Amino acid sequence: MKQPEGFSSSKGEQLVCKLNKSIYGLKQASRQWYFKFHEVITSFVFEENIMDECIYRKVNGSKICFLVLYVDDILLATNDKGLLYEVKQFLSKNFDMKDMGELNFFLGLQIKQCQEGIYISQSKYTKELLKKFGIEEGRTVSTPMATNIKIDKDEKGKFVDESKYRGMIGSLLYLTASRLDILHAVCLCARFLSNPKESHMSAVKRIFRYLKGTIQYGLFYPKNENFYLKGYSDSDYAGNIDDRKSTSGSCQFIGDCLVSWFSKKQNCVSLSTAEAEYISATFCCTQLLWMKQTLADYKCSFKNVPIFCDNISAINIAQNPIHHNRTKHIEIRHHFLRDCVSKPKIEISFVPSQDQLADIFTKPLSSETFASIRARLGIMHI
Repeated sequence: MKQPEGFSSSKGEQLVCKLNKSIYGLKQASRQWYFKFHEVITSFVFEENIMDECIYRKVNGSKICFLVLYVDDILLATNDKGLLYEVKQFLSKNFDMKDMGELNFFLGLQIKQCQEGIYISQSKYTKELLKKFGIEEGRTVSTPMATNIKIDKDEKGKFVDESKYRGMIGSLLYLTASRLDILHAVCLCARFLSNPKESHMSAVKRIFRYLKGTIQYGLFYPKNENFYLKGYSDSDYAGNIDDRKSTSGSCQFIGDCLVSWFSKKQNCVSLSTAEAEYISATFCCTQLLWMKQTLADYKCSFKNVPIFCDNISAINIAQNPIHHNRTKHIEIRHHFLRDCVSKPKIEISFVPSQDQLADIFTKPLSSETFASIRARLGIMHI
């Protein structure tokens, strides 16, 4: 360490400061660690991904190695054991590391690799949650949310323990990393963190009862040759009782593997179902374009990436460059989709409602429909 600028000592300039904090205690620790790691790994001919700076790639002929960095946890994926050994040796020389062997647990996710594909689950974490909040006993339910109940602010309802409610929601939000089937229900309950009532707590407990019956469920990534991008977009028009805002839901696939999903309340009130669906499709479009650009770094190109929507009016708005009474009030930023369709970068197509996989992210569904979509998204018993 050098002496700070402007500092002078009568004892001489050869003195240095004594550091009483480790680097982990400093505000710039994470930044300095990233700069150091980036400098070292790029010296070993690793290329940084432009769209995601935590992903690196090394190519040596037909051999390829991917490195994913999350703080100080590193994940390596390669098609050649020799290259893997070479990378491990290089990292060990430059950093104090511990090799955990073949991937089976990473950032709280349990990972099982087999001939058919890869399973990702959080069953251990789910069991801990049920024990923590005392919901190990009692009956189970087939869906995380009932179709005949609408959740609102419940102004006249009885207050419940706010800290406990927030703890339950926070724990469930982390679980949605692999259990996307509870995403809509959890996000809906998360809207009432400030003043939770008994009705909201009952809805959260139902999610736990659903998890109790599906502890061993996880996300399955099948092994196949399909490699293409596609997305599904849907919305629940004016589904929020309190402010009549719609809920957007979307999911994106690479081949048959689900890799991205979200459920979010829209920022503005939509004046029609078509407008709500159009806004949802715009959100889906931005995510697909980001994925398309990310994969372009790996020499994977896609043209006319499809978005599947079950509303013909929304599709017509995206394909029609003319403003009229039904569209002139829509914010300019949402017409980004129209521009992408005209390029063409994105192709928006109709899909029947029974085949709309994004339905599970926008509204409560019957047990039969819920189970069908859940299976098609890749959530199954492991």
